[in-house]
Amino acid sequence: MMKIVQGDITKLEVDAIVNAANQVMLGGGGVDGAIHRAAGRDLFQACLKVPEVRPGVRCPTGEARITPGFRLPARFVIHTVGPVYRDGRHGEEEKLAACYRNSLSLAAENGCRSIAFPCISTGVYGYPIEDAARVAVRETAEFLKAHDGIEVVFCCFSGGDRAVYENLIKA
Repeated sequence: MMKIVQGDITKLEVDAIVNAANQVMLGGGGVDGAIHRAAGRDLFQACLKVPEVRPGVRCPTGEARITPGFRLPARFVIHTVGPVYRDGRHGEEEKLAACYRNSLSLAAENGCRSIAFPCISTGVYGYPIEDAARVAVRETAEFLKAHDGIEVVFCCFSGGDRAVYENLIKA
């Protein structure tokens, strides 16, 4: 089941929230910074323990990693790194799709029955919200065909983003 809410992802009572992280996974701006602040210093320490796959990279673009949620209502934080949008012709859609597939798979592997996503890559990474939401809804719908009983929440910070998701899910 998919649903859309507008608000602060750090307040949601779900099994896992997804962090639109950067490759180093040590916090940043936007939703990444908000999640790190809300979870507390223990999240930073847990991220430091995630092995680097190459210098400065704990989570390559399109992949996902999981940590506890610490002070968050969510049990887990699933960190995924969305693509920086250039022009849509440099593999951005496939990398963004991989973020959703890998995050959903990691949630299922860890027994999550509910997961909340922010609008991945649509902030400073510049992905157009309409295109990003289409990828998110498509990949989630495909995943849910094989994984009945998981609730997926798209948590939008703005009303405009929420409207984009609502139009896609109603279609």
